[in-house]
Amino acid sequence: MDDLLFQQYFRMSKHVFDELLQKVGPLITKADTHMRFSIGPAERLAICLRYLATGDSYRTIAFSYRVGHSTVAVIVREVAGAIWTALVEETMPVPQTEDWRAIATGFQERWNFPNCVGAIDGKHVVIQAPANSGSLFFNYKSTHSLVLLAVVDAQYLFRVVDVGGFGRSSDGGSLRNSAFGESLRDGSLQLPPDTVIPGAERLGLLPHVFVGDEAFPLLDNLLRPFPGRQITRERRMYNYRLSRARLVVECAFGILSSQWRMFRRVITTSPEVVELCVKATCVLHNFLRRKTMGRPSCTPIAESTDEAPAPSTLRDAPRMGSNNATRRSVQLRETFSSYFNEEGAVRWQKNVV
Repeated sequence: MDDLLFQQYFRMSKHVFDELLQKVGPLITKADTHMRFSIGPAERLAICLRYLATGDSYRTIAFSYRVGHSTVAVIVREVAGAIWTALVEETMPVPQTEDWRAIATGFQERWNFPNCVGAIDGKHVVIQAPANSGSLFFNYKSTHSLVLLAVVDAQYLFRVVDVGGFGRSSDGGSLRNSAFGESLRDGSLQLPPDTVIPGAERLGLLPHVFVGDEAFPLLDNLLRPFPGRQITRERRMYNYRLSRARLVVECAFGILSSQWRMFRRVITTSPEVVELCVKATCVLHNFLRRKTMGRPSCTPIAESTDEAPAPSTLRDAPRMGSNNATRRSVQLRETFSSYFNEEGAVRWQKNVV
């Protein structure tokens, strides 16, 4: 009953555990029978959280809770799925236009990047090679993995996740094959309309964009750095400002793997269970972050403002072999580069680049 030890054991405080149990309990409660009493929802949730927090083998956790290791396997699969079902609508709802606008305001205020609606990146979750899988899960690090593709806002919250991409895929390939990538290409994400950046009216209307690294293609709504080492100072300045905004997704992955140590081990379960566990940790990450941040679960509708801009087993995915961009996408990147070197310059950037 010690608060500190409870926090260290389950990665959450007692009152947060009880709140989570209220949400998940109805989905994981089993009926008693004439043959035996069922394992209660609190113990089932505790077993799953302990697995996510440590990544220990099923047998190790079975010895700790005095249940069968096959029972632990069933509990982890069922409870992880229940956590996702119970929390996804509350902690990771599908963003609407006002949600994207609020995210863009957060990036402008915290990271001085206008019209940015999220940082996107992919990470490899290392798993044991599934039977008869060939090279599907074999990645460039010579391990087997599933790809976690995520969009993160300025507060290190996951807004969109796609889990289950084969380890052999690059970030760009995972994006192309995901439902989010399809929505990004066909324009059905309900992004806000193009807007003029305050103080930079000469640039005209600019779209809302996601920021990614060089592994992603250059699209009208997805910015990536200028390639190469021998580039102009203005382009290096753009790369620095883009990298500064994109750092939030790297930090979010670091927080995720530090809190849920399952990611620091080779996960030996089936890919289907790995996918459930990864999705459960993502919504738990948002659930706990919102508690510590003291903010509501849903993004409040914010009015648009004209304010002036004031490292695990989660491994980077490789870059794509070819990223052919349209002429408009190339021009948009040049426009953002011009903004960061003139109207949008911050006082310290010349000392960094």
